[in-house]
Amino acid sequence: MNLVQYLDDSGVVRVACVLDSETLAPLEPAISLYDFALKVMEQGLRLSDAVQASQGSGRLNYEALLLEGRILSPISHPDPAHLLVTGTGLTHLGSADTRDAMHAKLEAGGENLTDSMKMFRMGLEGGKPESGQEGVQPEWFYKGDGLSVVRPSGDLVLPRFALDGGEEPEIAGIYIIAPDGRPRRLGFCLGNEFSDHTMEKINYLYLAHSKLRPCAFGPELRLGELPADIRGRSMISRDGKTVWEKPFASGEDNMSHSIANLEAHHFKYEGFRRPGDVHVHFFGTATLSFADGIEAKPGDVFEISAEGFGAPLRNRIVEGQAQSDFHPLPL
Repeated sequence: MNLVQYLDDSGVVRVACVLDSETLAPLEPAISLYDFALKVMEQGLRLSDAVQASQGSGRLNYEALLLEGRILSPISHPDPAHLLVTGTGLTHLGSADTRDAMHAKLEAGGENLTDSMKMFRMGLEGGKPESGQEGVQPEWFYKGDGLSVVRPSGDLVLPRFALDGGEEPEIAGIYIIAPDGRPRRLGFCLGNEFSDHTMEKINYLYLAHSKLRPCAFGPELRLGELPADIRGRSMISRDGKTVWEKPFASGEDNMSHSIANLEAHHFKYEGFRRPGDVHVHFFGTATLSFADGIEAKPGDVFEISAEGFGAPLRNRIVEGQAQSDFHPLPL
């Protein structure tokens, strides 16, 4: 079961269930997914059961809403500062080779490993602990708040100070913190964790800077557990022609960490368990066009798709405007 958020004819944010690639069933009442989820928690219901019970008789043309740009990110928060976007890296089998190629060649054997390879090896050895046990913590990063989120079909703005803007096709987990402080997972989405790989290549300690970029996820929220083996496709088109295309894999069968371990090491921090907050957490990837020598340019369109996640996630990269003076003034 997949859900989308959309703008109705009155400009109200609403939720709909995806019946098929062409048809949506709006939920009643006309409220956002955030408000709907809060209501479901208050009533002690399962999200999937509440969706089934709330489907109205009306039907919408899904493709038309996509073309009109009325499909929104699957979830938002009334106050963007209370939607946190974060992620974990070096979590996927093969991702170490991709990442390591960006900052150093793997030295032969023993302890002569780059920090990336050491971190990746730690995940292989302890990223999937037995139930109830604590696994090794992954690489972690902060991307921004709700203001950094771009809707499906929206533009990913490349700041003037950026050195590069490349896609990262990933799966993102979507969470709301319940009134009792317990994280509640709504489901999973396709995501484009747009990053500055050229900046990261200069020095790995620039990773934090390289992640402070816009991102996109959706258009659909998949309810339930994440499939163990996800097969998707990532591509870049330029002037209507495909300039790069490659399959990507996700799900725990293709990861060095379990989803539960990644979630545990994110939500162990009390500051990430503030009631009412929304969390969008990217789980990492093993596939980057940058690793294949592709330089994305303004005007390029990224497309990410995977079976079971519905309509593709498409976003165009555009060049940002010159910034006004941002230096602080004495008060």
